[in-house]
Amino acid sequence: MQRLTATVAAPSAAEHAEGPRWDAARDELLWVDISGGLLRRATVGDSGDVTEVAEHRGGDTVGAVAPAATGGWLLAAGGGFTHLGEDGTARVLLDLAGEGGSEESGGTRMNDAACDPAGRFLAGTMAFDQRPGVGALYRLDLDGTVRTLLDGLTVSNGLGWSPDGGTLYLADSGPGLLHAFDYDVATGDLAHGRVLLEFADDDGVADGLTVDDDGCLWTALWGAGQVRRYSPDGELLAVVDVPVAQTSACCFAGPGRDLLVVTTSAEGMSDADRAAQPDAGRLFTARPGVTGPPASPYRGPLEALRQLP
Repeated sequence: MQRLTATVAAPSAAEHAEGPRWDAARDELLWVDISGGLLRRATVGDSGDVTEVAEHRGGDTVGAVAPAATGGWLLAAGGGFTHLGEDGTARVLLDLAGEGGSEESGGTRMNDAACDPAGRFLAGTMAFDQRPGVGALYRLDLDGTVRTLLDGLTVSNGLGWSPDGGTLYLADSGPGLLHAFDYDVATGDLAHGRVLLEFADDDGVADGLTVDDDGCLWTALWGAGQVRRYSPDGELLAVVDVPVAQTSACCFAGPGRDLLVVTTSAEGMSDADRAAQPDAGRLFTARPGVTGPPASPYRGPLEALRQLP
């Protein structure tokens, strides 16, 4: 089994960094600070150096980002979807019925999201207090309509597709499960859901994930300070150690898409833990010797989104 140690990258810490994506059209690394409501952008050099170039406010909370084929970026933000323009202007496109509100009121927020190979945007939700069964997974289709794909989730989290698009992987961080579904790229429909991996408390819980070009899964283990690589059958193949317990997500980035970028979080940490882990919230990188795909952009309209009942 391969074992690596990630090293810290240059950008400053976020409170809750998440959702790294490689935007191939711009040759930029994207990631979000969920609780800060920010999209952050960086270039990645041939040597793996990460240089931040901009940050934009997208809402009170921003769970995830995808490039938009028509320009700018599509955000899973607040309780719905927001477009962030090239000039940094954020415009709410749709607030989802039954989602949103504040932490104090027991509300929910958008969490991880990603576009499928056809360009649909799949986005999950969770309650601020992580109440079981409150989360859902939505699909924003290419005609601008939003459908509920799954409900009864707790913390709808990492999303990724096999290289042929025929399998969707989804983490539910509440119960610590990583699910696999048959996925129809032509329709965006799910079938034959099953639990691929179940994590015990001492493993941490499955958080953000990516799928490499060989079809293997890389999942961040929140609470364990690790990213692990698994075969499509669930065999452990590699471990990347990170000196921050709250590893939140990962992606492949850079000109060769061979740099594993790992986001981390300081959210909810005690003063003692923050002192012991001064790089919490920063990006980390490693080169595991494989490559991964860039982010698929959202290819639908950005006007008149509507939610189906």
